[in-house]
Amino acid sequence: MAYVKATAILPEKLISEIQKYVQGETIYIPKPETTHKKWGTRSGTRKYIDDRNVSIKTSFKNGRTIDQLANDYHLSVETIKKIVYTK
Repeated sequence: MAYVKATAILPEKLISEIQKYVQGETIYIPKPETTHKKWGTRSGTRKYIDDRNVSIKTSFKNGRTIDQLANDYHLSVETIKKIVYTK
């Protein structure tokens, strides 16, 4: 997040209005919620986990036990259960 001087981007009228509430402080103005991305979509982590979970479900359907999958994927038995028993 880069620092941007308000006078460089905001109209004077808006700056005057903001100064009624805060002066000489740093404030954060968030993005609109419609532009937020879901967790892991930018880094690719979400896709990695989704692919891993599909692989776990497929292995379970093909006969691997929950204990075997927990060892294979270095996850707890409870985590494997959540993956294989949810839709």
